[in-house]
Amino acid sequence: MDASMWVAKTGLSAQSTRMTVIANNLANVNTVGFKKDRANFEDLLYQRIVQAGAQADVLAETPTGLMLGTGTRVVSTEKIHRQGNMISTENSLDLAIAGDGFFAIQQADGTISYTRDGSFKLSNLGAMVTASGETTIPAINIPQDATSIAVGRDGTVTVELAGGGGAVQVGQLQVSRFVNNAGLMAQGRNLYAETNASGPAIVGIPGDQGAGMLTQGSLEASNVNVVEEMVNMIETQRAYEINSKAISAADGMLRFLNQNL
Repeated sequence: MDASMWVAKTGLSAQSTRMTVIANNLANVNTVGFKKDRANFEDLLYQRIVQAGAQADVLAETPTGLMLGTGTRVVSTEKIHRQGNMISTENSLDLAIAGDGFFAIQQADGTISYTRDGSFKLSNLGAMVTASGETTIPAINIPQDATSIAVGRDGTVTVELAGGGGAVQVGQLQVSRFVNNAGLMAQGRNLYAETNASGPAIVGIPGDQGAGMLTQGSLEASNVNVVEEMVNMIETQRAYEINSKAISAADGMLRFLNQNL
């Protein structure tokens, strides 16, 4: 196979992967707390024909050398943890983090996951849980005779009891931060898992030492910009087309040689 065809083939594969990333971003444009992905490219190994700085003759050195690239690939996908817009829901159990941080969630197998999705519900026992039924860490339990729930910007949870029982604090929500948010592993269901790349969770009170503050009655929308993703889609499509044309051109050159030599 001609080397140029192989190089163009790597371009097709890389652009196809980027299109998958863009499609996933657009598919999750209405997913609460979703963070967009970005595909990162790198060039592949080079075929070194002439080394830069090699002796051209006794008195001269080659100033640039001659190296032929072998293509490209997607080396990583990166989550862009940019703040999404706040959507007012007027639901007392909907919470959004304004700033850095994640809610810690207790999984059924005992592991801890993290999420920006604050659309919490109440279980049949009064526990604050996610839409999938996982409890928050620390656990927040709402008394059955509570008539209203108030969550402060610092995460304090108070309820108003029926029958003139007054306001009672029932818990304190916390947020978890990471040195490298992009190093978290996306698990699906709006959840992330801690990795060596993210570093250990730094647990604290909302608003303390750089942690984001909570906003009750709101949810954080996806940070996907549809117009930006459409532009990226067009750019990816054009790059895919030009790599396809490079293969067609190389094939035409080889056909010409076969027919005329």
